[in-house]
Amino acid sequence: MKIRTRLTLQFAGVFALILVLFSLVIYYFTSIYRQEDFYDRIRVRAQAVARYALENTQADTETRRRNQIRYYQALPYEVVNIFDERGRRIFTEGTGDLEISPELLQRIRTEKEVHYEQDIRQVVGILYTTSEGQYVVLASSIDAYSLKKLEHLKVILIVGLLGSLVVVLAASWFFAKAALRPITKVVSEVEKITASDLHMRVSDADGKDEISQLSQTFNKMLERLELAFEMQSTFVSSASHELRTPLTTMMGELEVALMKPRTPEEYQRVLHSTLDDVRLLTELSNGLLQIAQASIDQSKITRQHLRIDELVWMAHDQVLKRQPEAQIHINFADFPEDENRLVVKGNEALLLIAIVNVIENAIKFSPSGKSASVLIVVDKKDVHLLVQDRGLGIAEEDLKHVFVPFFRAENVRSITGHGIGLPLSERILKLHRGSIVVKSQINQGTEVMLTLPQANGAPTAHS
Repeated sequence: MKIRTRLTLQFAGVFALILVLFSLVIYYFTSIYRQEDFYDRIRVRAQAVARYALENTQADTETRRRNQIRYYQALPYEVVNIFDERGRRIFTEGTGDLEISPELLQRIRTEKEVHYEQDIRQVVGILYTTSEGQYVVLASSIDAYSLKKLEHLKVILIVGLLGSLVVVLAASWFFAKAALRPITKVVSEVEKITASDLHMRVSDADGKDEISQLSQTFNKMLERLELAFEMQSTFVSSASHELRTPLTTMMGELEVALMKPRTPEEYQRVLHSTLDDVRLLTELSNGLLQIAQASIDQSKITRQHLRIDELVWMAHDQVLKRQPEAQIHINFADFPEDENRLVVKGNEALLLIAIVNVIENAIKFSPSGKSASVLIVVDKKDVHLLVQDRGLGIAEEDLKHVFVPFFRAENVRSITGHGIGLPLSERILKLHRGSIVVKSQINQGTEVMLTLPQANGAPTAHS
């Protein structure tokens, strides 16, 4: 069922329920009022007949005249019976069948006044006292006029209810259409966006209502998709280029070597060159595997409490093993009194890869001094590692692409590398709910800030 139809039925159903309840309340209280009012009229009629029948001979002329006037103001289809103390009927007025039993007469004498219904006839029994004794007066009548009006009211309410439902259904249909028109517009605009049109955006995203929020959400999703497609395109083209270059070099070297017999020294040179290319391919394959590992489900990563300073010193040792001539300076901005503030929760192997990659990048792109500095900063909630170099720097237009796998800035293409280090570090930091920020200026150096949340209340490292 479409939302428009569901909204129409729901709105009409609620309105119909309100109308039904309103009609029932009106009909019920009108019926109750009619019944009570007619009982009062019958009681007055019973008293008037009793005065006329039982006291008229003792009253003066004026009182008898008033009693006579009231007596002749009869109710429709009325029947009045008067019984003495022995239960004998001493007066009857009107024609009609009333079920009168000794038990009923005794009940009236006990309760003084009784109301009840007999079919459509309403009956009032009262105990009337005179100087000669107590009498039971039973008066009944049919409220034909009010009952007819009540039937008319019922018809009016039913017809009004049905007519209102028709109007409400029509109004609800157009109201639902108007209410859903912005959503329909968003749907039609989204349907027009394809993989080649990810630059398009949904309109009406500037307001503060729910539709504008929906449009904003779609636009943010489209931005992420556009960025993902760009990254995928860059990744494929860059990966193809990175894989093709060593393979092409290897094929060229081998083909040249096979064109004619070579000396053992020449074969050794070809083998060494091929081995270097194979190592490049191995490094590239390992980098791709590490990126895949850093993109797995967080729940599948084993975590433990680690001290960030110990991780930095482990990374320092690994980098020096690979590049003995490198110079790495490690400093604390302010060593905390509580050493637990140095503790983070994460996967040691992955975090070590991220820190090593950033430090090696700093050394790699500082070709003159091959030096880097690492500053450890601890604040209230996070631990920061600031890795700085005084190398080539990165152009401003290239900074937004540094986390795209295989992307390499124009000014560092002559330096060996694959453009995997920073993207891999970023994914590892995200898996640990951390962040990485890069700031750089050409020929002045680069700053990379790694941020990890502290493991609050954590035990000491490796515990």
